[in-house]
Amino acid sequence: MTAHPTTAQVDKPVLDTVAHAAQTPDVAQPWVELGLKEDEYASIREIVGRRPTSAELAMYSVMWSEHCSYKSSKVHFSLWGENTTDEMREKLLVGIGENAGVVDIGDGWAVTFKVESHNHPSYVEPYQGAATGVGGIIRDIMSMGARPIAIMDPLRFGNLNHPDTQRVLPGVVAGVGGYGNCIGLPNIGGEVVFDDCYQGNPLVNALCVGAMRIEDIHLAKASGVGNKVILFGARTGGDGIGGVSVLASETFDEGGPTKRPAVQVGDPFAEKVLIECCLDLYAAHVVDGIQDLGGAGLSCATSELASNGDGGMQIELDRVPLRDTSLRPEEILMSESQERMMAVVAPEHLDEFMAITDRWDVEATVLGEVTDGEHLVITWHGEVIVDVPPRSVAHEGPTYHRPLERPAYLDALQDNGTDTLGRPVDGLGLKSDLLTLLASPNLCDKSWVTDQYDRYVLGNTALAMPDDAGVVRVDEETGRGVAVSTDCNGRFAKLDPYAGAQLALAESYRNVATAGATPLAVTDCLNFGSPEDPGVMWQFRESVKGIAEGCKILGIPVTGGNVSFYNQTGDVAIHPTPVIGVLGVMDDVARRTPSGWRTPGQVIYLLGATSNELAGGEWAHVVHGHLGGLPPKVDLAAEQLLGEILVNASRDGLVDAAHDLSDGGLAIALAEATMRYGTGARIWLDAVCERDGIDAFTALFSESTARVIVSVPRSEEVRFTDMCTARGQVHARIGVVDDETDGLDVQGQFVVSLDELRTAHTGTLRSVFGG
Repeated sequence: MTAHPTTAQVDKPVLDTVAHAAQTPDVAQPWVELGLKEDEYASIREIVGRRPTSAELAMYSVMWSEHCSYKSSKVHFSLWGENTTDEMREKLLVGIGENAGVVDIGDGWAVTFKVESHNHPSYVEPYQGAATGVGGIIRDIMSMGARPIAIMDPLRFGNLNHPDTQRVLPGVVAGVGGYGNCIGLPNIGGEVVFDDCYQGNPLVNALCVGAMRIEDIHLAKASGVGNKVILFGARTGGDGIGGVSVLASETFDEGGPTKRPAVQVGDPFAEKVLIECCLDLYAAHVVDGIQDLGGAGLSCATSELASNGDGGMQIELDRVPLRDTSLRPEEILMSESQERMMAVVAPEHLDEFMAITDRWDVEATVLGEVTDGEHLVITWHGEVIVDVPPRSVAHEGPTYHRPLERPAYLDALQDNGTDTLGRPVDGLGLKSDLLTLLASPNLCDKSWVTDQYDRYVLGNTALAMPDDAGVVRVDEETGRGVAVSTDCNGRFAKLDPYAGAQLALAESYRNVATAGATPLAVTDCLNFGSPEDPGVMWQFRESVKGIAEGCKILGIPVTGGNVSFYNQTGDVAIHPTPVIGVLGVMDDVARRTPSGWRTPGQVIYLLGATSNELAGGEWAHVVHGHLGGLPPKVDLAAEQLLGEILVNASRDGLVDAAHDLSDGGLAIALAEATMRYGTGARIWLDAVCERDGIDAFTALFSESTARVIVSVPRSEEVRFTDMCTARGQVHARIGVVDDETDGLDVQGQFVVSLDELRTAHTGTLRSVFGG
């Protein structure tokens, strides 16, 4: 009979302290399972002068992951600085490197905004992946000292009719809506795009906007010897150990290591309380530095605060409040549990800080303090388990100069243009293609999605989906506010990543101007395949270069953003998808311009010239399933002029509606402007066709850039056209708003009724998802 050991006889696992690590240099460590390369592990040993403890290894592994360290992308970030002029910096209060960028919008107000990805977690667990993506970006905005005022969600999925899309999309939408609605923030816009390339790698990008007075800006730094380091918010659990920091650093490759740990679990009600608590703490001036706990959790918060400060930091990890008391020290450091913040507080403010957190029933614990040393030291029940230079963890990780190579397939792809594609030859064919496009997944009505979001909570939303940009009021007294838009056509970027990135920038810029706002700043979420593929890295470099040089031309800076690599299954990568968010400012949101016309008798103008540019556009994609050729030409000077015309026209009351021309061209813009308020229009194309040397089909479906349609009150027509003529803006009168026309009457071509437009437009998503 075998004797079983008693509890007293069982050896307790040895705590891997710094002293123990120094005495046991040859202990095997799971650096491969934690996503580290052999040379990276060797580098860690060199930095600490011994083998790392298990806690140190956990910290380095998550902080040196692709998601946290940008080790494959940061060598290209010099392009931002090289293309940012002093003039562009005038309104930039906080730039790249902090939790979010901050810009001056006037009257003492500052706005912070940022877009980030939560792609891989949202594929693994759609609801919580999307929900915690929203929660994370909100905390980034909170950590700058701002009150969050709006969110947006650029989303991309695979084929609409694929069973896995029907698993992922409803969960993602429910997660975005559930978290945002419960926290009480309006969702003012975004995108829902379908393409087969995203089938195994849907993209869930989340954007948040926050507002504050300029003097209330806060930064993530731990300075002042003796200042206390406080963890406050939710307790730490086992959800999301390693989380997005590891999950987003490998491809979904069946043959590779398992990179699908538990996804974080969000609690929007806890985050709402945390927002109000933080704002009270800021108002009381009791916070010296603050950092949210997102990717990499405590590993990130402690190392970044210490790295950005002027000393060291000492932390007692056993003081961390836990939901799961079985967690090991390294698991506590890696946990990405949500709704947590870390603050640096002077001793004389500690009691007031604690009184405020008590009032909000937010748990707060002093974990340690800022020291006069140079290391981050973490103890566990009095034993030192971490003793590292914080910059080596947070900011001095590995840097890779990945090979770059223009993909071999690109020449053949670009040579395969649209000239051979069959085109409609009469008005019936034009009408049929219009209705086909309106019913297509990318152009159909998205209200099945957006109706699940509260777009008007807080009462400051001036425009939201389906208008071109979201507009939200910042100052109730003056009406000052901001407009935001996100855009990207991944097919354009596949054909030419430099031009595709600039086209995304141009469209987002144009949408903000269309609403009547002056474009001011840019954030980006750069979604790509594996950086270990030289073709992907070439796409990435070209896209970054395109954005940086485009922003220099437009005179608006990149304030920050996110890089998401490894959006790839096996050797199949997504289209390069550099999502661009542009923020613009307007003096009074009451003067915003909606995207549809309402007043009969107003005249409709097309601004901008049209060429035969169909490659990568919706007509070729939907009607022919075709991708090839060169994307539309980018003319950023024309975009800038057009933006100035639109902003001035809105400010002076010269236009009542404005809609940009992008996906689907003029035909889709006319249909959407007509359906927006159910008011018809008569349209004539002959003058534009003669001027630009094109036929009616090209006039309707080309996706040439720097174009919008506007409706102009007859009383303002002369002033409007005089302004266009004086500024050299190409313009043509192409129609009139007519409530006696049921729908659209494109004279000499076709008539399509509102019922026909709406039937085609509204049934697609509901036929798949119900409701």
